[in-house]
Amino acid sequence: MINTPTASSSQRRIPDEALDQLFRKARTHTAWLPTPIPVGLVQELYGLTRLGPTSANASPARFVFLTTPAAKERLLPALSLGNVEKTRRAPVTAIIAWDVEFYEKLPKLFPHAGARSWFVGNPALTQETAFRNSSLAGAYFILAARALGLDCGPMSGFDAAKVNAEFFPDGRWKANFLCNLGYGDSRELFPRNPRLEFEEACQML
Repeated sequence: MINTPTASSSQRRIPDEALDQLFRKARTHTAWLPTPIPVGLVQELYGLTRLGPTSANASPARFVFLTTPAAKERLLPALSLGNVEKTRRAPVTAIIAWDVEFYEKLPKLFPHAGARSWFVGNPALTQETAFRNSSLAGAYFILAARALGLDCGPMSGFDAAKVNAEFFPDGRWKANFLCNLGYGDSRELFPRNPRLEFEEACQML
């Protein structure tokens, strides 16, 4: 008798309700309810985000959470005009960044190989790896936030050089993108923009 492999509990399809929350009904928010985000929830968000896969478990993403008006004021001069008010009103704004010396953590994160040596003295590979994998981590961050009941407003309309000068003057971390967090005011949402169909964006070879 041949036993047919079955999916483990970690591989089973999640319910449609969860897919709705993560994807189908999730939206990018620009208006926010005046509801604070507890510190414990921010910590839980990072705890989920860090579990996403990265090259050699390098985990180059770094996160700065701006939670006070004073912290937000430091960021506002770097934003494009359309992002200022939405950021000022968001309960939390996260700077998703990457560490230019992420490889110094590899002896801890990837101890079974001498992975640090792959990057030391190779700035092109270091930047490519750090930027790609911090972008991946930013995507995990958005999904983790949605899974925890938060809404997100990711943004790329900002002057990265100004953000880096203000928050990372030693040059060790570099800003990748920004993401407002909170509980969105759905009354301010526009209709969802169209997406490409499978035939427009995909090939099967």
